[in-house]
Formats: sequence, C-alpha cells, structure tokens
Amino acid sequence: MVDILLIQPPIADFYLTAKRTIPYGLACIAAAASQAGFSVAILDAMATGKSRVITAPEGMGDLAPFYGRPDLSPFALFHHFRHFGYSLAHIGRQIKASGAFLVGIGSLFTAYSDMALAVARAAKASLPDCTVVLGGHHPTALPEAVMAEPAVDLVLRGEGEASLPRLARALRAGSDPADVPGIVLRNPDGSLHIGDPVVCPDPDRLPVPDYGLIRRRFYRRFGQDSIVVTAGRGCPLACSYCATGSGSWMGFRKRSVAAVLREMRFVSAGRRVGFVDFEDENLTMDRGWFLELMAGVRDLFGDRLPELRAMNGLFPPTLSEAVVRCMRLSGFKTLNLSLGSAHAGQLKRFNRPDVREAFDRALDHAQAEGLAAVGYIIVGAPDQDPLTSVDDLLFLARRRVLAGVSVFYPAPGSLDYRRCQDLGLLPASFAGMRATALPIDQRTSRTDSATLLRLGRILNFMKHLTAAGVPIPQPGPVDHVLGACRDRRQAGLKLLAAFLWDGGIRGIEPDGTVYDHRISTHLCRRFLEGLNAGPIGRT
Repeated sequence: MVDILLIQPPIADFYLTAKRTIPYGLACIAAAASQAGFSVAILDAMATGKSRVITAPEGMGDLAPFYGRPDLSPFALFHHFRHFGYSLAHIGRQIKASGAFLVGIGSLFTAYSDMALAVARAAKASLPDCTVVLGGHHPTALPEAVMAEPAVDLVLRGEGEASLPRLARALRAGSDPADVPGIVLRNPDGSLHIGDPVVCPDPDRLPVPDYGLIRRRFYRRFGQDSIVVTAGRGCPLACSYCATGSGSWMGFRKRSVAAVLREMRFVSAGRRVGFVDFEDENLTMDRGWFLELMAGVRDLFGDRLPELRAMNGLFPPTLSEAVVRCMRLSGFKTLNLSLGSAHAGQLKRFNRPDVREAFDRALDHAQAEGLAAVGYIIVGAPDQDPLTSVDDLLFLARRRVLAGVSVFYPAPGSLDYRRCQDLGLLPASFAGMRATALPIDQRTSRTDSATLLRLGRILNFMKHLTAAGVPIPQPGPVDHVLGACRDRRQAGLKLLAAFLWDGGIRGIEPDGTVYDHRISTHLCRRFLEGLNAGPIGRT
C-alpha cells in the first residue's frame, strides 16, 4: 500500500523503441514526492516483453495500402499494429492493490493519449475513491481535451516535480487544490480552471530520480544497465515543428555539470552501466559546459565507459573537431545529426538555420574519430515539396552517413500544429498524430511520405552493401516468386536490382511471393536520376 502510484501507460503502435521507454520523468516526480514525505510506487506498464496484435484506431486513416501485406525485405516499413505492455485488466488489478489515494498517469505524446485515458478509466473502476491526475506534454498542451474524460479528476501542467507534491499535500489535508501551480480542475459551474504550466526554476535543486522504483533489469542491454539523463530542459532554437523550443513555456535551462554528474554517480553506483541516453533537445549547444560534462563522465566511469547517445539529435554547428574527439573519448559511438532539410526554402519554413557546411564538417570529424553518423531529415510537412525531400536524400547519399527519414507529425504547442489547424490539415483524431500514420496529405501526399521512407531504406541498404564491400547489383528484372525468404540480404539484392531496373519498389512475403508497393513513381524516378549522377557514400 502506498500514498501515490505513478503509471507509465502501455503503448499501441506499429513498433516500439524499448530503450527510450525508461520512465525517467516519473522517477523524477517520485523522488520529489518521496522527499515531501509520501510513499510512492511506479507501475511501469511498458516493463514487459508482452505485446499483441490489435486493430489500429479508425482515426489513423486507411493504412492498408502501405502496411497491409507482410514484407520481409530490407525495404519494409510496418505491418501489424500492436498493444505493447501490460493489459488494462492487469493494470487495474495493480492499481487496486496499491491502495493509493493519488494516481498519477503520464501522458507524453498526443498520439498515445487514448491509452492514458483508458488507464484513467481503469483506475476509477478499480479504486473509485482515488484522485486521478494526468501530466505530461499532452495534458499540458491540450488540457481541455483531457478533462473531457470523466475519469480524469485533475491535470497538472508543466513539470510535475514542482506541483505533484503540493497537490498530494492539499488532498491529504482536505484543502482546495486550486492554488497548486499548474493545476487544471472543474469549477462548480462546470467550467475549467486552467493554471499556467509550472517550471522548476532551478533544476539543480531537484532530488536525484528514484531509479529504485524502476524495473532496471528489464531495461538492460547486453547484460548491462541503461540509464536516461536530461542535462537540461527545453531548447534555445525555435524550430516550427517543435513544441519545446525557445518560444514554449519550457524555455531553456541547463543544469550545472556538478548536478548532472551527481545524478549519474548516484544512479550508477554499484551497477555496470552500458548505455546512457541523454534525452536533451540540444546537448552540445554550450561547448565549454559540454566538454566539462564529458570530462566528468570519463572520471566517473574510468576505463569502463558506457556507450553514450544523444538520440534527440545534435546541432551540427556545435560539433567542432575538439568536441567530436571528446565525444569519442567519452563513449559516443554514433552521432545523431539534425539536418532537417538541405533546401533553403524548406529551412525557412522550418525556421531553422542552414547547417549544411557544419554538417559536412561534423561528418569529417566523425570519420577522423571512427564514429558512425545518422543524418535526420523531415518529410511530409505542410507545403513541403516531396521532390526537395528526394533531393535531401540524395544530399545524404553522397556522404558518409546513414539516412534518418522522419515523417512530420503535428505536435501540439508547436507553430506547425497551429498552422495545420488553420489549414484544416489536422488528422481526424489524436491517434493520427504520429509519424506511422502518415498524417499530412497535402503537397506531400501520404503515398509520397511512404515512398520517401522506403527510398531511405533503399539508400541505407546500398550504403551497408558498399561498406561491406558487396557490389551494387546490376539493374535487372525480378521473378514474381523468389522462394521461401531465408536470406534477407540476398532477397534485398534481387529487389534492389529490380528497383534500379524500373524504379519499382517491391516487397516479399514469407512464402517468397514478390509484390509491388504503392509508390509515387515520379519520386523514384528523381531518386534514380540522382543516384546515376554520382557514387554512394559509405556508412
């Protein structure tokens, strides 16, 4: 029995990146609540390998033309829509057993908000007298939508470390929670009281996240622990597609190097840590600060350095030769580079600086240090020309970098979300606001977006072949049946030869049947013309 139960809901989607589901935010909030004198538990519904195939929500649109048939080729996208995590029935039993008077549910992404609301309903059904509160980016950006669910009693907007302990004290004392910062509640007349998002003005003063409440064994990689760190909050840039930039309520606040290292030392004490994911939006913006942090990481782990990653992307102009060398010495093996686009007009729409020269310098530094690199572009945004997205792929094709193709989705709180709203481009439901739903069907059509994703797969397959010393196959037709698909690379070589022959992108079913994917032929034609203009860069 505990006072407060914090829940990470399950997820429903076509795929899951498990190493990015560590409930770091809940561990931060739990530590703050514990410091305030409350007993806390975390129910992590993602800390299980369980998944099952379910039907995709109607609000995602008809995706069968893109994902309907299984594809065992290297150019595959998705197929089955799945529920990842524990069942709602199991979650309900755990909530009841907790006896918590306050149940806090994290709702980070709008596309997954339906699952958070389902957990809220399960909480009220299992523990009717508990208070159910939702927090996270989605309730912060769209509190009215969340409060439309009767099972939700309250919303906390902003950073929960600053507000949840105060809410718990108010509920325990039987006092009015209206004075809790960031609170959203129903007034007696049915209207909503909506507080402004609350921020922690000095993140250095927050307690260390309570990793003791996380099922750390589940998140191990290769027998070693994984940890998440946020060395700062927000971002100083103002990209149009992002909801956490300089124009957001979050602002940009770096933690001191000492505070970050104190946290890392505490959560790694007595454990073999093999992977550290910095979930910052812009980790390397302050070079001096970053170099000091990396020196501290080397001192902390000594000759047993974990792999370090910054999976939200790195801003190329910050990556000097000295910085990249320091990253390699500190445990980085891969640079996730944020390009956005190589097209000046699109960069202006994204409100992003042109980083092409800095991108190339960063790749040169990465090559000198023996680091891998992935360059990320965005496709399918409002008014984005799909032909310029092909040119972005060709820009990456010439360079020693893998292509990371990110399909745009409207993030509530961003400038582009409001733009989509004004243009009538928002999907029919929140479930459609995810990249896998190919959400925007405008200048770049859904078929265009799917084609660009597959072209990215083809490009990376060619880069892997080149790096392995395997010749790119000569163009030629492919049989309609290849036989049982046992060797994915061999099947990919045959399908690649066919693509180079006629520009068609094909899939292969488990029995070896070859079929045509729905594609935009003019994009494939543009891509092939570009490939013929020069060699493919190695990975």
